[in-house]
Amino acid sequence: MKRRFVLVMLFFMTAVLFAQDSAEAAEAPAQSTSVWKYFAAALAVGISCIAGGIAVGQIGSAAMGAMSENPELSGKALPYAGLAEGICLWGFLVALLIMIF
Repeated sequence: MKRRFVLVMLFFMTAVLFAQDSAEAAEAPAQSTSVWKYFAAALAVGISCIAGGIAVGQIGSAAMGAMSENPELSGKALPYAGLAEGICLWGFLVALLIMIF
């Protein structure tokens, strides 16, 4: 159900961007690339944050299970959660580079 909802939303966003792009193409052809720039930056941040959230959720649940059996493992799980959160940071940096250039 979630996958279908995401696919439908992506379809409608793409359709709206194409409609807006074709309407602006007659007026100002230089602005048509800026629309795709914003769309690409939004996709970079959105997909990376969703993937980072999924990764942190799986790492967190595995870490809680491991700590319930052995409490000394709590310090070893923290760097893995930080690496998973770094995915979101990389997506944000890619979005900034897209917006700058």
